[in-house]
Amino acid sequence: MPKTNLFAAPAGQSALAQNTTRPRIPPASGGIQYNFCKNPSCDHFGLEPPRKTQRGQLNPYVLSSAAKGMPLLKCKACGEMPPLKSNIGIDEELARISAYLEPKPVPACPNLDCENHAVPLGTKRAYRAFGTTAGGAHRYQCSQCRKTFAVSKPTHHQRDTYPNKSIFKLLINKVPFARIVSMLDISWHRFYHRIDFIHQQCLEFVADRERKLKDISFRRLYLAVDRQDYLVNWTEREDKRNVVLSAVASADNTSGYVLGIHPNFDSSLKREDVEAEAQALGDNQLAFPLRRHARLWLASDYAASTRRSARKPVSTSSTLHGVISETYHLTSQREDIEVFDVKTPTEKLPDYGLQVHAEYTMIAHFYFLKKLFGNVEGWRFFLDQESGIRSACLSAFQPEVAARTAEAFYVSITKDLTVDQKRQCKQTAMRRFGAMQAKHPGLKDWEIKLLMLKEEIAVVSQIGPWKDRWVNHPLPSMSEPEKAMCWLTEHDQFDEDHVAWLYGKASLHAVDVFFEKVRRRVSLFERSIHSSANNGRIWSGYAPYNPGMAEKLLTILRVAHNYIDVRKTKSGPTTPAMRLGLAQAPLQYGDVLYFPEKPRHR
Repeated sequence: MPKTNLFAAPAGQSALAQNTTRPRIPPASGGIQYNFCKNPSCDHFGLEPPRKTQRGQLNPYVLSSAAKGMPLLKCKACGEMPPLKSNIGIDEELARISAYLEPKPVPACPNLDCENHAVPLGTKRAYRAFGTTAGGAHRYQCSQCRKTFAVSKPTHHQRDTYPNKSIFKLLINKVPFARIVSMLDISWHRFYHRIDFIHQQCLEFVADRERKLKDISFRRLYLAVDRQDYLVNWTEREDKRNVVLSAVASADNTSGYVLGIHPNFDSSLKREDVEAEAQALGDNQLAFPLRRHARLWLASDYAASTRRSARKPVSTSSTLHGVISETYHLTSQREDIEVFDVKTPTEKLPDYGLQVHAEYTMIAHFYFLKKLFGNVEGWRFFLDQESGIRSACLSAFQPEVAARTAEAFYVSITKDLTVDQKRQCKQTAMRRFGAMQAKHPGLKDWEIKLLMLKEEIAVVSQIGPWKDRWVNHPLPSMSEPEKAMCWLTEHDQFDEDHVAWLYGKASLHAVDVFFEKVRRRVSLFERSIHSSANNGRIWSGYAPYNPGMAEKLLTILRVAHNYIDVRKTKSGPTTPAMRLGLAQAPLQYGDVLYFPEKPRHR
């Protein structure tokens, strides 16, 4: 039986189009080439496949297939078979999630013949304050031509600003939307308009701060990366299916600063336009990574996904190692091991905007982290056990991993223990710690911890089809009562103390703290109750009806968490932004809402 041609031209195209040679490997885009061997111990790690092979030239890879339209890149050296992805799709997704960082044009003298026409407002001695307009906008005068111009306030379209601060506070303090409208006695139209305003101000404020990360030097960054799902209610009684969004987030374990939380949803696109273009291009008849809209969930993708999976698999193991092993097993059953957002018949695609294939958001997220920082001596990634996260991290940071300046760990934690069970785990660990202290009275506490870690490393467990080496953490905490870690970039360049220290730093604590805050502080994201009588469908009175609202609230909460929410210490109140070096003191809601009040001198 002849093999299916995964890269055949769509039926119905012109003879010229059909005769055009299509690339077998997705071309690079924006300097991104995701498709290569992702085994750090392989000689082909990071080696890009040639777009064309000349006669007599050795190709380090061969193309294989997991299913129709799902090509794999098989490495001839180690045998790993990573799925191919569209670099154009990754580049587009990176542009989407990092768009807020692009600086906006700064006002300047409007006189085209003036020397200051290209000199931005805020430059010393170029302009001077010249009062305000009747609408309250700041007026400035050019020092060269004496031309005056006005710069409007962020609130120039608002007749009153008194509800802004209250809405900001109530949105991130678990108050439902209907209660906010009632308490503040405002219309729904004004309420939604102010949410858009708050969201935009948060973006402009945090962009101004986070652009400075390029100029800050970091010796080490310990980043926790995980994902969280959010439910969107159905909008029609005749179609009671939910939209499920998946958001990937990264947080710095040292400062607690959340560097980004990105749901797989693009509100800027119209489904009708994209579906029509995909139909005209014959996207549906091409292999997935070669499609023009490979990153987007189209109607044909949804139909194929629901046919393949009627119900999402759920882990049933009661032990931590059992859960780890079962996760590997479930991953190996996928046609594409990096795809985790499988659609079921109880789910649907959004009515507004377009949902993004979650693995593309995941990959773009790691390229976003690399774009955000300018000078990092060492990267340390602690990842939830998910094949897509591993591949995304090792792809974006391949040069750093190869140079031993980036290390990656899986971290798996038992999350369903009761408080009493957590306390029991901690008490057992502390008794073991005390026994080790008695056995080695001359060692300090951190030396005892390293010794206990080295003992656990010596009895490493190999789990899963790839024989990944997992180590139990000997000293769990209340937030991570049972924890196991796997060093994904393992090598022999570090001494045993350094290795034990790395294992000791492995934690998802910072990102889990933020995820817990998302559930507890925003009414839209409160966990819904499943009903066995509803055939898997879920309706929550607080969940959003528009996926775009979820995206806005996550951004608003991230800014408040990083810059406004304080933690009391012996030296005084502090925020994640202060600990990371992006703020000198805790900020107030007004600092974000009315940013910038006046241009600052450069």
